[in-house]
Amino acid sequence: MTNTRTFEELPVWQKARKLTQDVYTATKQKPFCYDKGLVDQITRAAVSVMSNIAEGLERGTTSELLYFLFIAKGSAGEVRAQVYVAEDQNYISNNTAQQMRSDAKSICVQLSNWIKSMQTTGAPTGPKHNVQPEKETQFMQDMKEWQKQHVEKLKQKKT
Repeated sequence: MTNTRTFEELPVWQKARKLTQDVYTATKQKPFCYDKGLVDQITRAAVSVMSNIAEGLERGTTSELLYFLFIAKGSAGEVRAQVYVAEDQNYISNNTAQQMRSDAKSICVQLSNWIKSMQTTGAPTGPKHNVQPEKETQFMQDMKEWQKQHVEKLKQKKT
């Protein structure tokens, strides 16, 4: 997945987008649409999956990408849990619930595999795949310097 140029090209993001569309379609139906709390929670969780994949890929480092992939994975789990609530309340059919849970689980598996591939010994670290060290911008250099200074300040506060 690291050769991808944009998040829109990622199969896992495309699947998250479809899940989000399915969630919005289901939550517009009666009686689901009347449960404002659950509608808000499940739509936010679904949007969070695709948004965090996108944000992680657009960030500048592998560690930031990992951070946002973990958030996306958690949000996909949250969607799965909320689909059970919707099914238990008879807001969606068993078939719809099974499909949505299957899609969310598939997203979790894809994200887990992607995360594991970046955490293995020998996996590239440091700047992410789309940032070439020889082409590092002044902004990135300034950010690294700021980060070093910030970490030092935090260490001093702890002692």
